Amino acid sequence: MKYDFLIVGAGLFGAAFAHEAKKKGKSCLVIDRRDHIGGNVYTEEIDGIQVHKYGAHIFHTSNRKIWEYVNQFAEFNQYVNAPIAVYKDELYNLPFNMNTFSKMWNIRTPEEAKEIIAKQIANLDIQEPQNLEEQALSLVGRDVYEKLIKGYTEKQWGRDCKELPAFIIKRLPLRFTYDNNYFNDRYQGIPIGGYTRLVERMLEHIPVRLNTDFFTLEDVAYDRLIFTGQIDEYYRYQFGPLQYRSVYFETERLECENYQGNAVVNYTQREVPYTRIIEHKHFEFGKQPVTIISREYSREWEPGVEPYYPVNNEENDGLYERYRQLGKAEERVVFGGRLGQYKYYDMDKVLEAALAAAEQYL
Repeated sequence: MKYDFLIVGAGLFGAAFAHEAKKKGKSCLVIDRRDHIGGNVYTEEIDGIQVHKYGAHIFHTSNRKIWEYVNQFAEFNQYVNAPIAVYKDELYNLPFNMNTFSKMWNIRTPEEAKEIIAKQIANLDIQEPQNLEEQALSLVGRDVYEKLIKGYTEKQWGRDCKELPAFIIKRLPLRFTYDNNYFNDRYQGIPIGGYTRLVERMLEHIPVRLNTDFFTLEDVAYDRLIFTGQIDEYYRYQFGPLQYRSVYFETERLECENYQGNAVVNYTQREVPYTRIIEHKHFEFGKQPVTIISREYSREWEPGVEPYYPVNNEENDGLYERYRQLGKAEERVVFGGRLGQYKYYDMDKVLEAALAAAEQYL
């Protein structure tokens, strides 16, 4: 059979595009090299708990159109992301807010917090930040940087903050209110029953082939290709590979009802090898007698390892631009998603991009 669209990748971009194409009467085949749909938002049910297999995913948006769009496919709960940070034997609220500052300095008022931060910044006297460390210090002062940024960032990037370019951190939001809600967006929540169920609804009555590699696919004809894999892999790395950071997880079932009391706890010391622990049941306020936790580790990416985060520095962005120009010359190929467009995307932005592509090509 010949399809109007071959869609490579059963994540949010591919699923949303396929859904819109089907509504327009177009024929689609969705393929994915993994053994499941959903891409990195895939959730797997274990003991009644929806486990975020590829890390914590909290849906948040200020775009009412996108919020209404996803609510076609799932009912969302009222989960609010309020992570905790652990530094040695100290516990802090994130994002950086008055709960953080009052615990750190034993103060109560925004004026006191601002005065301490301003004094620390002034004492450092950093005029032109030369690296990430100096940039962060010039924005938040020494205490917040040393306890909550330095070690976590070094684990995320696999190198010392003094070796990282300053432009990685353009701003570090400081909130002078007692508000632990990590996101400022109007709408926020987790789909009840998990993200996999949401993507299944998107892909209803659309043929999907799993465990299928596009690069070895031979028996499918199509008019247009929607490609959400790595754009550099598509072009056989002809200009060289783009850089990514990757993560891996150690997931464990524990015979207790509640391990850490919060869905996400960050560990900000570099000496602690993992960046955070996720306790999945708290995303849906679970009451199961057991719990599932995942320790998250950051690592360098290499071919064969799942790429997670584009390393958007000057060198990589220039390399991506060369691949993008090749893509622009392809009349029958559309590149989408974080790998196809070499861009970090929140979930709502992925859907915005997918719907924009659907409007353009349908």
